[in-house]
Amino acid sequence: MPRVFGTDGVRGLANRQVTAELALDLSVAAARVIVDRGEFEPTRERPLAVVGRDPRISGQILEHAVVAGLASAGVDVLRLRVLPTPGVAYLTQALGADLGVVISASHNPMPDNGIKFLAAGGLKLDDAVEAQIEEILGSDWERPIGAAVGRVRPYERPVEEYVEHLVGTLSRPLTGLKVVVDCAHGAASVAAPMALLDAGAEVVVIGAEPDGLNINEGCGSTHLGPLQAAVVAHGADAGFALDGDADRCLAVDRDGNDVDGDQILAILAIGMAESGRLVKDTVVTTVMSNIGFVRAMREAGLGLRQTKVGDRYVLEAMRVGGFTLGGEQSGHVIMSEHATTGDGILTALHVLERMAATGRSLAELASVVTRFPQVLVNVPDVDKSRTDDDPVLAAAVAEEVAALGDTGRVLLRPSGTEDLVRVMVEASTAELATDVAERLAGVVRERLAR
Repeated sequence: MPRVFGTDGVRGLANRQVTAELALDLSVAAARVIVDRGEFEPTRERPLAVVGRDPRISGQILEHAVVAGLASAGVDVLRLRVLPTPGVAYLTQALGADLGVVISASHNPMPDNGIKFLAAGGLKLDDAVEAQIEEILGSDWERPIGAAVGRVRPYERPVEEYVEHLVGTLSRPLTGLKVVVDCAHGAASVAAPMALLDAGAEVVVIGAEPDGLNINEGCGSTHLGPLQAAVVAHGADAGFALDGDADRCLAVDRDGNDVDGDQILAILAIGMAESGRLVKDTVVTTVMSNIGFVRAMREAGLGLRQTKVGDRYVLEAMRVGGFTLGGEQSGHVIMSEHATTGDGILTALHVLERMAATGRSLAELASVVTRFPQVLVNVPDVDKSRTDDDPVLAAAVAEEVAALGDTGRVLLRPSGTEDLVRVMVEASTAELATDVAERLAGVVRERLAR
């Protein structure tokens, strides 16, 4: 059967691709894998799962299906209701649950939804476990009966406990800072303002009126315009835009200029290095990081580990190397001292803490990274499997790389989910980057044509 899991769980059009039937079958299969492996907490009679979701309307359908599947397979379930993905991950760990389930499509538009499973400890499932779930999906099984079926109950204070954890990671209050937060009408519409207020900041809230239909709609980290306008209008020191499930954020300085994930990582890396909390003085990021970020880390005397695109690869490298900071240009930042996944609210709190500690503005802190113009061209309907094998394409790339020298770079990357090749070019000017990207895109079209 075709793969069900993608790079970040199961995701697609809700009630068409991601259906209640699929949600139920996936949950049964996940529960069976947990029971068969016998790795759940031995002091409990049955395995324990926690289930949370973002506020999109289809989440109600999928949540009931997931809970029914887990309980029917003999798993006790705590319903966390609407909670950010990192909040579900935190409570999976804090409550000693054997499984966490997040129902969310993150930054995707409202009609989409998704299902993501977390292992004990709040970590993403290994590929091998996902493969096991897929292997038994929809197969016959012996159902528990009577007292052996799972119990379902709501968990009383999920948002409050998650916020207490977030604020507890700070070493100083955020008193004196005025911040705007755009919650994308998503899962953090309650948690993000609460955390910032509890941390001592003055808070202006936008995008925090979810109705099940407006998640990510013209707001949040995929649409910075409303945040930029609000920061300037309110005279705020900074603004932060979350996505629908709040596992990432982007920032805006007091003049309305955007601050991307590379700049956020640089701010946190330098602060953590100064306090001795940056393990091996190294940051983990992906190959998509801007060359300006790479140079900034070098000038700060910090090391860099680069991975394939995707937060799961960043997390894997962090776990293997024991590193404490990693992330992506998209604003997905992982601070492993405090979280097992990217956390947009946590990121915002610690950027603000750095501002409070140094007395410097967000623009000043972000200025350590001089961003090189970056152009991305997608070339569809080509044989992406030959991206690394065609000698003419390789020669064209080598020629452009030589011409750019140390003032730019080129990256050709086959898409993991679509039949296209992404051509990314960074150069000293946007015009030069565009010219190089278009030339190479033309070679890709010609040489990799089907």
